[in-house]
Amino acid sequence: MFQTSEEVINWINRQLNQGIKPGLERMQRLMEKLDHPERTVRAIHIGGTNGKGSTVSFLRSILQTAGYEVGTYTSPYIESFLERISINGQPIPEADLIKAANAIKPLADELAQTELGYPSEFELLTAIAIYYFGKLHKVDITIIEVGLGGRKDATNIIHPFLSIITNIGYDHMNILGNTLTEIAKEKAGIIKNGAPVITAVTDPELLHIFEDTAKVKRTTVYQLGREFTYKDLGTTETGEQFSVKTPYQTYTELSISMLGKHQIENATLAVMAAEYLKQFYALYIENEHLQTGLQTAFWPGRFEIRGQVILDGAHNREGIESLVATLQRHFSDKKIHVLFSALRDKPLKKMIHVLDEQNYHLYFTEFDHHRATKAENLYDLSNASQKEIVLDWPKFIKEKQLQADELLVICGSLYFIKEVKKVF
Repeated sequence: MFQTSEEVINWINRQLNQGIKPGLERMQRLMEKLDHPERTVRAIHIGGTNGKGSTVSFLRSILQTAGYEVGTYTSPYIESFLERISINGQPIPEADLIKAANAIKPLADELAQTELGYPSEFELLTAIAIYYFGKLHKVDITIIEVGLGGRKDATNIIHPFLSIITNIGYDHMNILGNTLTEIAKEKAGIIKNGAPVITAVTDPELLHIFEDTAKVKRTTVYQLGREFTYKDLGTTETGEQFSVKTPYQTYTELSISMLGKHQIENATLAVMAAEYLKQFYALYIENEHLQTGLQTAFWPGRFEIRGQVILDGAHNREGIESLVATLQRHFSDKKIHVLFSALRDKPLKKMIHVLDEQNYHLYFTEFDHHRATKAENLYDLSNASQKEIVLDWPKFIKEKQLQADELLVICGSLYFIKEVKKVF
């Protein structure tokens, strides 16, 4: 029996060497043995390639401002392992984590003796989250972020009353497929019977996949740019300004403090979701709740500004493109230095190519993670005229001298950002 949260975390982390185990068989067995806690979780499921965490943050903030108790399950963590399972932004209490883990470990040990094998790290944590929200602390709404893909993701054990798919891009191609069509089919796997899907996907071929799936599931697709729209009203000193029109209401002036046009898109998805919940589930969400919730939403490691240093967990080509666009949008007058490190299973060449096209000074490094790539490999992939290898990145960050017109941008992996934040 576990006595401390450290023991639980160590048990979960020991399963990392198993890697990723797509499929729902182990989760189905665990849920059955736990008397199906997933059936009592009132959930919103959020998938997509980029923007999942930010969309979770916007929607949670709106609902919390309206007075609801909101559970969230997200990944990966930035500051604390326990933050992945939270209520109103506060991590799961240690006592509840231990209680849930002690309920699940004997079942996991039983599974190890079957043809299914031991649950993966992500499956164990997902089971704990669902048991917590389904049995130990039932909240008004739980927002659950997909770990990888959708169809075979451990979180897909739930039956939400609303799904959100942010966008589709190239990521985890060794598991999800080599084309956007194949990836979209995996993401569409979270669409459930009678549960509408809200999406920012605009590519007709990919949208067709969602609409075909929704038709089979007898539900509806709400597409950004069709059923609901936004208008970019430009930047402010502290963020972005925009308007949103949904089938139910028009918001003429909204603002967010999270920078980037892509964050306007994520916020608009959250607005549409909140409006849907208000209209079809009678949630009490007033205009001021929505406005204040958007403005106060924050997600660590996403264009997080610390003086002249910006931390951004951009971890694929689309993420790097959004980062570059945000730098041009808000800091076009600055000289940019980039400290970059990433995981080896990411589209590294495409990511670095985007950075190469800018007039940035690039510094490539590496960090302690079982999937991290070497700084030398990153350096060799770059064609930048200004590039260096920096192995002692903590020292580099502490000693880097920046002029008034310069910024240091640290990016490439959320796991790297997590390690960098320890330096701060």
